[in-house]
Amino acid sequence: MKMTSTYTTIDEYLEGVSDENRAALQHIRDIVKATAPQAEETIAYMMPAFKYKGALVYFAAFEKHCSFFPGGIVEAFKEDLKDYKISKGTIQFTPKKPLPDALIRQIVLFRMNQNEAKEALKKRKNSLKYLPTGQAD
Repeated sequence: MKMTSTYTTIDEYLEGVSDENRAALQHIRDIVKATAPQAEETIAYMMPAFKYKGALVYFAAFEKHCSFFPGGIVEAFKEDLKDYKISKGTIQFTPKKPLPDALIRQIVLFRMNQNEAKEALKKRKNSLKYLPTGQAD
């Protein structure tokens, strides 16, 4: 894959990926879009990414594998991912051994809920800043 820092869209990124990897990554893209239609497509760290109330997920193609980056939550899905190479925030797969659709949806929903909770906590903390002393719950 030809790497460049000038990608501005996921479509541009996918143009530089092998046909086999492109199909696998497009499939992930489609699942994320269907699961989180309000998420925004973007390029971050030179990779396709989705944002929803913060970073949601990233994905990318490499020479011998593809990766799905859902952040530091991989451990929560360790049992479902026992047949894949994983690290704290990365899941490696190949087009011949793709991630199950249902698992991708579960991970995306988990990340959405996580981001919503972080946003709610941040709003709560910000609203407490303006209460007189002794007025917080």
